[in-house]
Amino acid sequence: MASRALTPMQLIGTVFVALLATCHAGGIAVYWGQNDGEASLAETCASGNYEFVIIAFLPKFGKGQTPRVDLASHCDPASGGCTGQSKDIRACQRRGVKVLLSIGGGDGSYGLSSPGDARQVAMYLWNNFLGGSSSSRPLGDAVLDGIDFDIELGGAKFWDDLARDLKSLGRSGGRRVVLSAAPQCPFPDEWDGGAISTGLFDAVWVQFYNNPECQFSAGRGAFMDAWRKWESVPAGRLFLGLPASKDAAGTGFVPAGELNSRVLPLIRGSPKYGGIMLWSKYYDDQTGYSSAIKSHV
Repeated sequence: MASRALTPMQLIGTVFVALLATCHAGGIAVYWGQNDGEASLAETCASGNYEFVIIAFLPKFGKGQTPRVDLASHCDPASGGCTGQSKDIRACQRRGVKVLLSIGGGDGSYGLSSPGDARQVAMYLWNNFLGGSSSSRPLGDAVLDGIDFDIELGGAKFWDDLARDLKSLGRSGGRRVVLSAAPQCPFPDEWDGGAISTGLFDAVWVQFYNNPECQFSAGRGAFMDAWRKWESVPAGRLFLGLPASKDAAGTGFVPAGELNSRVLPLIRGSPKYGGIMLWSKYYDDQTGYSSAIKSHV
């Protein structure tokens, strides 16, 4: 069958639709490192499903404590066994995947006691994971792209100082430091709110799970009310945080088909829409959730 050339108006319309789709195209961020049996970091990035991979966690730091990385059974940082992750980190970055280190988490010993304490933690992060130098970099000599704030305990003060210090170190060191945060969906967040309000965060992936009052199961009205409040924060991109399976969280799991057909159409038009954050790679391995939603995100 012979093809017919597009008229100028049809061509303009086609280009407009393509540009519109590109404007609202999102990515997927995934947490990695806290479960036995999940894919390696290199395998995670090789899947092609993720824009960000967040290494979890640095659960001990601040208040005079010696910082400690915990990557479950992936490696033992105390013996230097995690330095081999540098090879995988660089493999991810060659694929265009941003690799961040998440500080905090739901279980740990962390907090900041003063602006000076925040500065010390920032220097530790810069020298041991980012563009600085140290003889004892826990993940080896690879330079991570940034730091994720998953602050869920330890006090709400001085996280804004830490954010400012990290960005300042990046500017003076000639290397951009990506900052992200993982607040709970009730607005404003008790822990991350002050830091996010600095306007320094490139991405905010809001945990719309384990929070029955604002996750999608609370109803469209409650969900959209929370989403619109988070749209007001001075951050670059806003991600919808979800568990990758029913087992990944107590509440808030949204089946992939429902996410694609009922949830994403509500938020994809947001000027700040960035995509989906998943907890975690282990559960995504079990369900294939990211593969089921990727073309819709």
